[in-house]
Amino acid sequence: MSVKEKKKTADTVAEARQRELEKLEKEVDDLKLLAGTEDADAELERLRQQVAELRREFYNHLGPWQRAQIARHPQRPYLTDYIPLLFTDFVELHGDRAFGDDRALIAGLAKFKGRAVAVIGQQKGRDTKQRVIRNFGQPKPEGYRKALRVMQLAAKFGRPILTFVDTPGAYPGIDAEERGQGEAIARNLREMARLPVPVIVTVTGEGGSGGALAIAVGDRVNILENGFYSVISPEGCASIIWRDSAKAETAAEAMKITATDLKELGIVDEIVKEPEGGAHTDLEAAAQFLDEVLDRQLVELASEPIKALVDARYKKFRQMGQFFDIQA
Repeated sequence: MSVKEKKKTADTVAEARQRELEKLEKEVDDLKLLAGTEDADAELERLRQQVAELRREFYNHLGPWQRAQIARHPQRPYLTDYIPLLFTDFVELHGDRAFGDDRALIAGLAKFKGRAVAVIGQQKGRDTKQRVIRNFGQPKPEGYRKALRVMQLAAKFGRPILTFVDTPGAYPGIDAEERGQGEAIARNLREMARLPVPVIVTVTGEGGSGGALAIAVGDRVNILENGFYSVISPEGCASIIWRDSAKAETAAEAMKITATDLKELGIVDEIVKEPEGGAHTDLEAAAQFLDEVLDRQLVELASEPIKALVDARYKKFRQMGQFFDIQA
């Protein structure tokens, strides 16, 4: 069987399972209207259990490409969804003090469980109008310079920094290149490596290339269960290697982009659990899982001496991608 035939078969099976799941969910919704009688309540409970089991089985056997699709789900929570659930007293700061404000990247100050922190992350936008305003979550140089400005402000006042990564990558347009896209990203990498405050990074959706890494140099790097993090998108990789973007599923498997793969490779420190079916099925539960991880990590990092924190952060990233062939 050819690669295309295998992919078509896998997609067909996944689609069939998804259709079966959606059909059962509709039946549950219909039965809710009849609830109140003994028979209806019993049937409703039976279907609820069946839906839960089917959803669990479906999401436990997803491949890298299917998880990438969940990470890109249009209803997946974005930073503007997490902010009111995780933080209080959030104040957004605008502009890079050099060119302008980039709406693709949100940066500001807030409180997390009473602690003063800085919050930074990409924002994609929910509908077409928002996506255009947010540039589909692809920051330009002024976005990264705004992020760095807020990070340095946080460092000045001893505030921990929490960043949230969800971007297909930095904006590749001519205007971004003219204003120094590569330089802005490189400067962020250098400066984040030596910030004298705890930095916690969370990949909430997709983490694409340097556009993600520019706000992702931290003491702890987390990723949501269905998120992915890669040097290039699966479609882009397939287009380069095989000259065929249709082989994106094959590329996704080869690239080791899933949370489990990244944890084994030492790229991320912790996988944050998601509600059954993905973060888009229960925003509040997804935020609660993340809340517990961030709270624990902030307590751990707050007890570390600053010099030890910065040295460990630098060493952590310098060791990534180093592999040795030890011969007997």
